[in-house]
Amino acid sequence: MHATNVRNLKKNPSLALRQAEDSPVLVLKGDKPNALIIHLEKSLTEGEASVRPALAASLFKDETLSLGAAVRLSGMPIQAFLQHLGELGIAITGADETTEHETRDLGRWLAP
Repeated sequence: MHATNVRNLKKNPSLALRQAEDSPVLVLKGDKPNALIIHLEKSLTEGEASVRPALAASLFKDETLSLGAAVRLSGMPIQAFLQHLGELGIAITGADETTEHETRDLGRWLAP
């Protein structure tokens, strides 16, 4: 799967169309998935196989799906899906309300 942003799509739409011949192109608006370009000559089975990872990545990024559920939806092995997320710039972990507290506790445990 390829990824591009709206600015690059405006500059060179033909590149995205050429890339879509190989695999779908995920269009990002800001840092969020916004659209998917799929070549119409691909079979529906090929299209579904390539859309599933994009959909799973988007739903994971929006925190609609857990990592495990997104991996299952993608149909990819977990290592490949993690690499896919990395290529799209989607963080696997994030800070929440407990991060600061856990960091302090970890610091105390690691202190000599």
